[in-house]
Amino acid sequence: MDFDALAQCLSSAPCLVTQSTSGLVIGLLMFLTASGLTLVFGVLGIANFAHGAFYMLGAYMAYTVYANTGSYLLAVAAAALFAAACGAVFERFVVRPLKGTDVMMQLVACFALVLIIDDAAKLIWGPAAVSLGVPASMRLPPVHFQGGVVPVFYLVLMALSAAFGLAIWWLITRTRFGMTMRAVAELPSMASALGKNVNRYASAVLALGCGLAGVAGALAAPMRAILPGTGLSILLESFVVVVIGGMGSIPGALVAALLLGFTRSFGSIGFPLFTEGLMFLFMVAVLVLRPQGLFSRVGRTH
Repeated sequence: MDFDALAQCLSSAPCLVTQSTSGLVIGLLMFLTASGLTLVFGVLGIANFAHGAFYMLGAYMAYTVYANTGSYLLAVAAAALFAAACGAVFERFVVRPLKGTDVMMQLVACFALVLIIDDAAKLIWGPAAVSLGVPASMRLPPVHFQGGVVPVFYLVLMALSAAFGLAIWWLITRTRFGMTMRAVAELPSMASALGKNVNRYASAVLALGCGLAGVAGALAAPMRAILPGTGLSILLESFVVVVIGGMGSIPGALVAALLLGFTRSFGSIGFPLFTEGLMFLFMVAVLVLRPQGLFSRVGRTH
């Protein structure tokens, strides 16, 4: 522990700007991943234990598309579509047949799928780590603010993450699809009686949730190594965010992800050997003091 270094950073404008920017980027990327997980749980009542695998698939697809086209935006779009398509297939052939079964059965099926995807990634991309690197179009001089250094790519990541987050909020709260989706979540039997295809909406929701994981993987690919097995650590991070924010609450996921992003950013200075532990300590504290999370979701229960 280095409290002196942390205190010096908090009292220094350049360090404060740099670490705050890093915390925002980390938090927004965690939010994108966790929002897909909490969306699926909130609507379908399913804890997608294979969620991290779709993050990994999105990262690998972005790496492949960027290597062949040189377009980062195209790589992100391809990652989102690919992960969403895989999510729809996952819903049809794994989630739907296991609907209503014991949670342990769902956990085993998801874990098996993760192992299959990891081995498939080794066959396609190899077992060694690969890196997309900062896109050539964004290798620009950093922005200086209050003495702090902010990479242009960080600003792009924050803008894209915020844009995707706002798009999801608009889709859920301001569109006919979102209203129908919420109706299906609250009263599935009544929605089915009114002619709504519940299975189709379930497939769309899972595709959307996995697509968000793919987007997060693509956006984080220039910053993190991509290798088989990455999905497990991402899944753990996402569950920590969801548990702290409240199961099924997207605003809660945003707040929790930002809090954890700042915890990781500043914790790397004051607690360099215990940064991950701080996140789990935060989760334990929330579970003890507020078991339903910071933002309890009112609605369908399972």
